Amino acid sequence: MNCIYKDPTAPIEARIKDLLSLMTLKEKIGQMTQIERVVATPSAIKDLSIGSILSVGGSGPFENAKSLDWAPMVDTFQKAALQSRLGIPLLYGIDAVHGNNNVYGATIFPHNIGLGATRDADLIRRIGAATALEVRASGIHYTFAPCVAVCRDPRWGRCYESFGEDPQIVKMMTSMVTGLQGQPPQGHPSGYPFLAGRENVVACAKHFVGDGGTRDGINEGDTISSYDELERIHMAPYLDCFAQGVCTVMASYSSWNGTKLHSSRFLLTEILKEKLGFKGFIISDSEGLDRLSSPHGSNYQQSVLSAITAGIDMVMVPFRYQLFLEDLLHLVESGKIPMTRIDDAVERILRVKFASGLFEHPLSDGSLLGTVRCEQHKKLAREAVRKSLVLLKNGKDPKKPFLPLDRNVKRILVVGRHADDLGYQCGGWTATWEGKSGRITTGTTILDAVREVVGAKTEVIYEENPSGTLDGKDYSFAIVVIGEGTYVESGGDSTDLKIHFNGAELANAIADQVPTLVILISGRPLLIEPQLLDKMDALVAAWLPGSEGGAGIVDAIFGDHEFQGRLPMTWFKNVAQLPMHAESISYHPLFPIGFGLTSKNEILKG
Repeated sequence: MNCIYKDPTAPIEARIKDLLSLMTLKEKIGQMTQIERVVATPSAIKDLSIGSILSVGGSGPFENAKSLDWAPMVDTFQKAALQSRLGIPLLYGIDAVHGNNNVYGATIFPHNIGLGATRDADLIRRIGAATALEVRASGIHYTFAPCVAVCRDPRWGRCYESFGEDPQIVKMMTSMVTGLQGQPPQGHPSGYPFLAGRENVVACAKHFVGDGGTRDGINEGDTISSYDELERIHMAPYLDCFAQGVCTVMASYSSWNGTKLHSSRFLLTEILKEKLGFKGFIISDSEGLDRLSSPHGSNYQQSVLSAITAGIDMVMVPFRYQLFLEDLLHLVESGKIPMTRIDDAVERILRVKFASGLFEHPLSDGSLLGTVRCEQHKKLAREAVRKSLVLLKNGKDPKKPFLPLDRNVKRILVVGRHADDLGYQCGGWTATWEGKSGRITTGTTILDAVREVVGAKTEVIYEENPSGTLDGKDYSFAIVVIGEGTYVESGGDSTDLKIHFNGAELANAIADQVPTLVILISGRPLLIEPQLLDKMDALVAAWLPGSEGGAGIVDAIFGDHEFQGRLPMTWFKNVAQLPMHAESISYHPLFPIGFGLTSKNEILKG
């Protein structure tokens, strides 16, 4: 009890020094290890001093588990860690990237690409704070967010995880860090980890660095650029994260000029730690060390050596942790990895654990359960949706706007599977890793919301995929909702960027017969042929709006709120133009970055 590290009033650096002096080598490398909950046993956590546990997408206590189901599970793991020789608490991590999206019944906010369309830093901060409350309500301390990638090519399967193609937009949206972790006090040193209290979570800026700039938008591909370009475009948002005390940084799967980031000592140690002064810890991406193995005979132990030497502090194994521990122990005992490198890693991990108050408050706080999808959070998500909507076309004659729609007409036709599919509305990283269609959580679809908002005498007819001519009914207008299915990471890489499920053909057919509003549900700009654009009466880019998407969309299309969103990315005419950005020599987009209309067809400024 006389140990300095147990004294909450002692300076953090003194607590780190004291605890580090008491740790064995095996305890140190245990702290450097993050394992998946399905392989985590109380004995492994206690005996090996495991530093962190994570849930990969879809990995929870059981299917459709709610926050009140998660907290006891996390606490069980934590109690095992507290029974270890030194009682070092573990960090439990999850990909809460647009709300606590793995947990059934949580508030699902728009994905980052939609938030980038809002240009509203305070809104993003408030979303971060709401997400932190719901994550902590489930007993979890750590989220692998925000993604601050600058997406330079919509063909990238992770485009929707980016706030946009312009580093200035992404820099503005790093206010998510303050929302998640709390506001650092004035004078807080840049790069030093900070967490305000038990209503906040440890954040993670990712993926360092250049993941959004790979050639042809290939996920985990190679970013070919000068260092100056890498720094100016892709590194810039990290400086803002450091100023807000972000606790952790995740290394990217991708490469820079042929060198994988997980093995780049130059970028991880010389730049991130030394030049930029980052004092938190660097975590690998999931099985990131496995990606270092090559067809030329490189083995896992060599991958461990390469990554730890480069500067990775905590390794997201997540399954074969025993092999990782054996290999790392051998590499240290054989002198291939010096103890100074191990001590640097563990100091950084302990710094985050002390700064986050984890030693004083390791267990869940049941009083936070009432925050999960509370009315305030639903209203916030709805606000985010309507502010993210980008009105791209409004009427075939600019002087005669098509929107807002009249809610008191006799009959409205709603078309498209996306109109009544909560899973498509939320996208990837929802309920499961890749996401899925259907009523995967609680929320409001576009069809739900249209039916709720229209007048008592208005008939709303829904047809998912009408074939041929319409049935002769006199429709005042049609709302056609089309877009992408769910995907994640490499599964979302696309060379043609076509609308899924023959959505363009469906919209064409309906627009031939009745005045049509097209709502596009997507994680990026998609190919829109000129013929279709000419036929439709209005077009709204709704991105991936989340659980309150339906309510936020009807707020705008029926005129209760004005359109405010502006494109966070250039909307291309054809994929042959890609990659294309505002600074491209030949810039002839369908819609330029920053474009957005009001319902009066005024072009939004700012």
